[in-house]
Amino acid sequence: MRALIADDEPHLAADLQRRLVRLWPELQIAAVLHDGVAAAAALADTRPDIAFLDIRMPGISGLAAANSAPPGCRVVFVTAFDDHAVQAFEQAAADYLLKPVSDQRLARCVERLKQRETSAPDDLLARLQQLLASSSKPEPLRWLRLQVGQSVRLVEVGEVCYFQSADKYTTVITPDAELLLRTPLKELAGQLDGDEFWQVHRGTIVNVRRIAAAQHGLTGRVTLTLRDRPEKLTVSRSYAHLFRQM
Repeated sequence: MRALIADDEPHLAADLQRRLVRLWPELQIAAVLHDGVAAAAALADTRPDIAFLDIRMPGISGLAAANSAPPGCRVVFVTAFDDHAVQAFEQAAADYLLKPVSDQRLARCVERLKQRETSAPDDLLARLQQLLASSSKPEPLRWLRLQVGQSVRLVEVGEVCYFQSADKYTTVITPDAELLLRTPLKELAGQLDGDEFWQVHRGTIVNVRRIAAAQHGLTGRVTLTLRDRPEKLTVSRSYAHLFRQM
């Protein structure tokens, strides 16, 4: 059996790989990816038997990447957000793991995969019923309320050029200002529209609409030029493939 892992947090992908090796030594890990575009391509190229996909990833979501899975490939969605569970099982997911995934829950998933079962576990079916009875998936964040001195400035998310991690906070860079948001970048990332905001570095998320050009260096390094901002952003190697066509 061959498996593929895709998670935009490299350390979480590596941790899942280590735990799978321990729980299922015979399983071969064919590829470990960190964004949806690469995951979709690897699904089509490597044709694994099992795919462990994070849902919210740069490029395209894990739900979209799963459409490239070959016939017979069983998809397990691994995510910190349970608001996608209904859509996941509409795509005939083999299982759905909520982060942080306990050893016991992962072991149950492995046993189900070994037995080639595809029906949802009872606890997940109960959660699905609750989700169906509740409100629909929340809309992506559209407005930011930022403290500026003694006043609050309301900023439309689309006006932001990029977000930069600042320890436990996030620096919000607009065409004319640098403002501080009291939310960690990792938490903020889950509230943004993944089609409009791409993570290009561990500490940087850029507004795709604000990218003027992507320059490719001789060493493979990618540098982004932005509209309305003088500085350039460096893309880490983990996300460089997002700009191959630019």
